[in-house]
Amino acid sequence: MSSRFAPRPTRATVRGGETAIPRGVPRQNTAAATRTYTPPTPLNLSLTLGPLRRGPADPTFRTTPDGSIWRATRTPQGPATLRVALRGGAAEAEAWGEGAPWLLDRLPQLLGAEDDPTAFTPRHRLLAHTERRRQGLRLLRTGLVMESLIPSILEQKVTTDEAYRAWRLLVRKYGEPAPGPTPAQARMYVMPDPRTWSRIPSWEWHKAGVDNKRASTILRAARVAPRLEEAAAMDPVAARARLELIPGIGPWTSAETVQRSNGAPDEVTVGDLHLPGIVGYALAGDRTADDARMLELLSPYEGQRHRAARLILLSGHTPPRRQPRMPVANIAAL
Repeated sequence: MSSRFAPRPTRATVRGGETAIPRGVPRQNTAAATRTYTPPTPLNLSLTLGPLRRGPADPTFRTTPDGSIWRATRTPQGPATLRVALRGGAAEAEAWGEGAPWLLDRLPQLLGAEDDPTAFTPRHRLLAHTERRRQGLRLLRTGLVMESLIPSILEQKVTTDEAYRAWRLLVRKYGEPAPGPTPAQARMYVMPDPRTWSRIPSWEWHKAGVDNKRASTILRAARVAPRLEEAAAMDPVAARARLELIPGIGPWTSAETVQRSNGAPDEVTVGDLHLPGIVGYALAGDRTADDARMLELLSPYEGQRHRAARLILLSGHTPPRRQPRMPVANIAAL
């Protein structure tokens, strides 16, 4: 439902990962570096890059009226801004900053070049219908761990709005302005480097609504960030094992991270409040499904379970709400 009476999305439904891209206003080309990549099959840019967006006001992610998606990130070579848009079936990219060559070199992987959608065979009518409607979905691979790990930690056991607010406040205050001519009035920022994360005072975490458990997990991860970044080159199972060596990072957080950093088609998220019920309801009419039941229902898609879950989330076929929403805790007011 697209009207103003539509239900507010949960974190699970948001993770379906589509972001609206407005159309129609041209933008001047003032790029420092460019690359054009033509994918072998049709590409839906909003579906592919949507999982990188952490809320409508994410300071690291923007869409603009010319159909572009902008992304500010921290690469191994330094901060960078990437703009990418589809023009006649080709992805035209521009990049600025020290990390611009790194981003442009990995543009195909970001847009799903290493993903094989033909490996997925829908065995349920809902998934077959959604796959036809959502053509061009590719599973991205950023090759960057910390940029997905930290916001995933912030999302642990809180509402979507709380997590997005914390990410927005911390990145704007402790990040740095994104390089290049970012969209007017967008105020884009590159996330802080590991040293800066580790030096954020305890009261600033409190003001952002982040409890001590999540803040401590981020601090532990920041201290070993180079070792965690190595996980982007590992197979997904080994990458998750590396991340889960950090106290406070469990299966939910590691799956949410490697889905983005490693382009992992089979790493389905377990331990989620909503996802088992959504999958159970979509595939078997079972809104009370737990993780074990969800994995059982997804077993026909072994090797592509994350893609199957993405398609279920994108289908919009979710169970009607039967209990009050999770209350929003205002830690900063304590």
